[in-house]
Amino acid sequence: MTAGGADATSGHLPVLYAQVLEGLRVHADGRYLDGTFGRGGHAGGVLERLGADGRLLVMDKDPEAIAVAQARFGDDTRVAVRRGSFADLAHWDDATAAPLDGVLFDLGVSSPQLDVAERGFSFGKDGPLDMRMDPDAGESAAEWIARADEGAIADVLWTYGEERMSRRIARAIVARRAEAPFLRTADLAAVIAANVPRGRSKPGQKETHPATRSFQAIRIHVNRELADLETGLDAALDALRAGGRLAVISFHSLEDRIVKRFIAGHAKAPAGNRRLPEAAPFVPRLRIVADATKADDGELRANPRARSAVLRVAEKCATDGAA
Repeated sequence: MTAGGADATSGHLPVLYAQVLEGLRVHADGRYLDGTFGRGGHAGGVLERLGADGRLLVMDKDPEAIAVAQARFGDDTRVAVRRGSFADLAHWDDATAAPLDGVLFDLGVSSPQLDVAERGFSFGKDGPLDMRMDPDAGESAAEWIARADEGAIADVLWTYGEERMSRRIARAIVARRAEAPFLRTADLAAVIAANVPRGRSKPGQKETHPATRSFQAIRIHVNRELADLETGLDAALDALRAGGRLAVISFHSLEDRIVKRFIAGHAKAPAGNRRLPEAAPFVPRLRIVADATKADDGELRANPRARSAVLRVAEKCATDGAA
């Protein structure tokens, strides 16, 4: 890691780096949690702004990410490292012993996970069909595809990938696996591509690989990403002190929709209904700080993967409406 949080191997800053640090409003003596360490770009930026009395907690499902965290920050007494999902942050004593001043979730699959074929996330690099962020927990994509029925596969592709050809793809997967199991990413990608028509991108948009939506859907399902997100957001809000900041980076509409609704639900009074009895006065738990911040042109030129990133930041209110 170079100064300012850049990845020492690539020279690139993590997505929306400056915007995240501005949103978290790091205090030198504050307590912060990075629930998705990755390779530590954002965490390194937070740590640079902490003083001797500051505290940084980092979590990640991925053992490779945890190994990086231990190697980089293991000797720093201000840092605590835990392997696990941010959905379990409420069960980590370090995270709940005292209120937090900031929580960051950088959602989705990380660049190192995509770039290493052996992790099985990429349809562009042939590797074992795994897709687990924690390779020691749950079932792999190959195992799930081997046992799921056609309807379940179609439902996952439609629900988590918004894939219009979900039923056709599911039929093709089930028919092919009767001949031989799916064990490699390239094998699955080829079957999907053969059943998805080309030319589905809008005019002026780059043509995406026909397996993009299906691979996203299977990854989200295997890792329980959306369920973990909902649990993690609740836990983060409870762990924040009044004035503490929640920053979440999403990379697709399903994630961002959950984050947007969560923040709005705690920041804005619901619409009234004059036909119903008057409800108790709404007491907000959050204040919206930054709504749908995206990467600028300079960042997009340096890192095209930032194109779909959306950052939302909210601050916990002093008058917390929780029971």
